[in-house]
Amino acid sequence: MTREKLKRIGLELPMLPTTTVGSFPKPQYILEARRKFAAGELCAEELKRDEERATREWISLQEEIGLDVLVDGEMYRGDMATYFANNLDGFKISGLVRSYGNRYYRKPVITSEIRWQGPITVGWWQFTQRLTSKPVKGMITGPYTMMDWSFNEYYPSRRDACLALAKALHKEVKALSRTGAKIIQVDEPAISARPEELSEFAVEAMEVVTKGVNAYFITHICYGAFEFIYPEMLKLPVDNFDLEMSNSGLDLVELFRKHSFSKDLSFGVVDVHSRVVEEATLVKERIGKGLKVLKPEQLWIDPDCGLKTRTRDEAVNKLKTMVKATKNVREKLDRKA
Repeated sequence: MTREKLKRIGLELPMLPTTTVGSFPKPQYILEARRKFAAGELCAEELKRDEERATREWISLQEEIGLDVLVDGEMYRGDMATYFANNLDGFKISGLVRSYGNRYYRKPVITSEIRWQGPITVGWWQFTQRLTSKPVKGMITGPYTMMDWSFNEYYPSRRDACLALAKALHKEVKALSRTGAKIIQVDEPAISARPEELSEFAVEAMEVVTKGVNAYFITHICYGAFEFIYPEMLKLPVDNFDLEMSNSGLDLVELFRKHSFSKDLSFGVVDVHSRVVEEATLVKERIGKGLKVLKPEQLWIDPDCGLKTRTRDEAVNKLKTMVKATKNVREKLDRKA
């Protein structure tokens, strides 16, 4: 069981650990600092000071809210794929393309051999972990998503590009682990885009990324057509899947009835695409539905993906409700035990 793995690597977490997917709303001063930096009106060191300030604020808020596993909030990142492409050899960055809604990102272009230059997220993980005694996730964008969200002008196939990225990102994962990261999340929001590629090379790529690294691995997959990749996706060599549940009315629960979920699950219990802050009773009801198909030992509690799209107050209040509801469910489980 993966709970035993957590203990083996020195982590004692409560039942139903609470966490978030990774990104938080950026304060206005960060948005302004980034605008000035892009215009050449602010130097990199000044921008970094603002990013560190925002990271401190979000760590303080997470501790105040009472989350169990924290994240750095990604104050230093723009788009998740472009950020890593900017820090790997073999990429150039093209113009803006639409991601979803009215959100755009600069699409990476693979133009030569992909190589890891050196640590990308390690310094930020170290900075963040020093701010708290609670575990902080290390977080990278996975090889399949990096491949799928980039133009490939160098490798002969999507598989070749994906595996080249996996080899480079494996070095980042090893560097995070050596530095002390015990929980590492590999974000793969695109992995359900082409279901046939899951078995063809996406599982193999994740094996390359995680091989030989003594950490608890989470993969985050968002808003996909899971009926086409489940239960095949359970072959991904990770300990925990972070999935959106509330935005789709918890319809994945029915899939788990048909074929049992054999890993841990970070279960999205608040809908971040709604500005409405859920009542604790509704969140408890959603957790209860999860517990009908999963053992308490398998279940982590978090929001759906996209908390960065909410205002600071909306994000904080949704998380406070989530933690309150989770603590109530824990107490009931303890009484039953």
